[in-house]
Amino acid sequence: MKKTILAAYIALFITFLPPLLGAQGQRAPEATPRAEETEAVKAAPGAASAAPQPVKAASGESAPEKIRLLVGTETVETDMQEYLVGVVAAEMPASFRPEALKAQAVAARTYAMYCAAGDKHGDADVCTDFACCQAWLDESALRENWGADYDAYYEKISSAVAETRGEYLSYDGAPVFAAFHSSSAGSTEDCGAVWNARPYLISVDSPETAADVPDYVSRLECAPLDFRDTVLSACPQADFSGDESGWIGALTLDGSGRVATAALGGAEIKGTELRSLFSLRSTAFTLEYTGGRFVFTVTGNGHGVGMSQYGAEVMAGDGADYTLILAHYYPGTALVR
Repeated sequence: MKKTILAAYIALFITFLPPLLGAQGQRAPEATPRAEETEAVKAAPGAASAAPQPVKAASGESAPEKIRLLVGTETVETDMQEYLVGVVAAEMPASFRPEALKAQAVAARTYAMYCAAGDKHGDADVCTDFACCQAWLDESALRENWGADYDAYYEKISSAVAETRGEYLSYDGAPVFAAFHSSSAGSTEDCGAVWNARPYLISVDSPETAADVPDYVSRLECAPLDFRDTVLSACPQADFSGDESGWIGALTLDGSGRVATAALGGAEIKGTELRSLFSLRSTAFTLEYTGGRFVFTVTGNGHGVGMSQYGAEVMAGDGADYTLILAHYYPGTALVR
């Protein structure tokens, strides 16, 4: 890859590292699906637009008291509640409101149970790699991140976990794939646009704006040759022989307003692939050629599926409790207590 785009990526990383670490140094992460799942589930059409009701309570199997955690190459059994404190602390800023933290705790417990139902990690239920399962921080990492605020933040997050003890979301009697992400551009993404469709992971409105989210809008500039070579690395059939101003064709949007496909050099490439190729923060972007550069303007952060963490925080600030937040972002699920 050319030196120019390398420099651009380094500059982008330096610029956006703080917001990716959250208010106290935590990452604003994403949950990912089990890699072995290939069966698609039919999604409900359209977006959920009606005012949410509290997620309905249901009976079901009890959440486990222990969980087998893969830390590096070692599998250790730990208390589920303590594990969840480390997950919530890693996944959501401790400065967020208690109801948002409770929603994150339920989502994290649900996701851990979802992973445990498979055999992704052999003897372990879930790992600590955020790119694979969920982020997790131990006590020493939390003390380093929080410093003098450790006691107050630990108490706040452990209270959110304790007040939702044993609660998880189910659909058809099983824990759901409780995906979450940092922030959305007005609407969450339909799961079928990223992975396999699921009826409880459809596009819904999300209330966060630039006033609520640090660096809500990001920008990436790319030199023409670097733009061309990056696209060709994944889409060799593209033709960039003409004038640079004609390299960009139509961008098609999906129902959430994100880029589904883009015509570049006469070839069609998926928005999700472009996000990966150019390390964009989301697929909610525009692309233009201006001033001799290709410019991506990106809104939000993450894959967009499931609960928006900043959206949950805004909803909590508007008076919603965690059951309303969960009902909004995971419509059709039931809360098992």
